[in-house]
Amino acid sequence: MSMSPDDDWHDGWWHAAEPRASPNHDARPTDTAIDLVVLHHISLPPGVFTGEAVAAFFENRLDPAGHPALEAIRALRVSAHFFVRRDGTVQQFVSADRRAWHAGVSSWHGHPSCNDRSLGIEIEGDAEAPFTDTQYAALDLLLAAIGRRYPVSAVTTHSEIAAGRKIDPGPTFDFSRLARRWPL
Repeated sequence: MSMSPDDDWHDGWWHAAEPRASPNHDARPTDTAIDLVVLHHISLPPGVFTGEAVAAFFENRLDPAGHPALEAIRALRVSAHFFVRRDGTVQQFVSADRRAWHAGVSSWHGHPSCNDRSLGIEIEGDAEAPFTDTQYAALDLLLAAIGRRYPVSAVTTHSEIAAGRKIDPGPTFDFSRLARRWPL
């Protein structure tokens, strides 16, 4: 029996993800199709892959006392739709039907403001450490679920849509590890 695209989702929330609540989102422009996925990396503090600092950052409750690098970003208001932890846990911070604030100034194939039409996926990592097998497996499941629900035609990187400004997910991300090939 085939699964309906809506069986995995409710109001833009993927049932397999741990729901979190970021206030950093707003409405997408009317009649804007979600046709792009943007991959990022994040670790807070830099190079640390444990703890709740990333969730605290997306939820506007970051405590800068733990590390000097956190003070510089504590006032930023950013989010992503999804966060893939090192152990493969997927957390969701914003409904996929809403615009998360993940891409900043960006452009994809001549279309500016990628936040309007994209889903942002943060992967716990940095530009140095390899991502884990478990993360690639979780990302495959997430991308498959997104592909069943939304008319995504491409998966790209933050470095591609914000060239010269961003490097993520970085040189250690291996696109060949993804089971589904994009663009469709």
